[in-house]
Amino acid sequence: MQESLRAVLASQHLVARGEPRALSGGDIAEVAWLETDQGAVVVKRDASDALAAEAEGLRALSYANTALKVPAVIAQEGEWLIMEAVTSGGKRDAALLGEGLRGLHAVHGERHGWPSDNRCGPTAQRNTPCDDGRVFQREHRLMPLGTACVERGLLPTTMLDALGDVAGRLETWLPDVPPSLVHGDLWSGNVLTTPEGPAIIDPAVYYHYPEVDLAMLTLFGAPGEAFFEAYWDGARPDDWRRRETLFQLYPLLNHLLLFGGAYRAGVERAIARLQST
Repeated sequence: MQESLRAVLASQHLVARGEPRALSGGDIAEVAWLETDQGAVVVKRDASDALAAEAEGLRALSYANTALKVPAVIAQEGEWLIMEAVTSGGKRDAALLGEGLRGLHAVHGERHGWPSDNRCGPTAQRNTPCDDGRVFQREHRLMPLGTACVERGLLPTTMLDALGDVAGRLETWLPDVPPSLVHGDLWSGNVLTTPEGPAIIDPAVYYHYPEVDLAMLTLFGAPGEAFFEAYWDGARPDDWRRRETLFQLYPLLNHLLLFGGAYRAGVERAIARLQST
């Protein structure tokens, strides 16, 4: 075990019992389960700025005080983040996930964005605050990633022009709204089933449209009708499908940037759908 980790544990009066056990899903950072004299913890090793942002995000989600379980931050120092261990198990409760997410999105900020930048996966995420959510989505989400994909040869310039057309017309149909606190990277792997109900991990938080989280949940899976019934509580927006397509563009562009051409068709389909509506 790294002496630097022992030191962080000691600062919290924790003593390791054995060696860290690697957990799955640590493609970006090292993640491990560690038994201590006061119970199990989860240990994450990564760049200090990335871990500081993650700790800040976990605290923000916890302060929202929703029905969702959020691992408590025990310590974050340098390249180490120590968190409460969350035990998997129990029955999946889609309705409770919907209720909890509705509560999270009821927490509003003054501006779209966040006081500091963070990252979505390994991709740097610019969170410069904006008064208008359409401007934020265009200038800090869609166009920077679209440009990065073109620069790496993953998208043709004609597709960047089409993306710019979509981004430039947001004010014609998407209303500006009070920005909600969003998890920011809520794919199914970041939702855990625990005996205490749904838990959410690995946030990339900021304030923006709540559909950010909904669209991410539906991009690679389906949370189910019980989830949406609980979340919308009879107030599903009439243009949900259009919003879903819009807010799936950013994670699709991010996946194209990270993993290459397999995601290009998905980006092109989403842009085409938005241009036709």
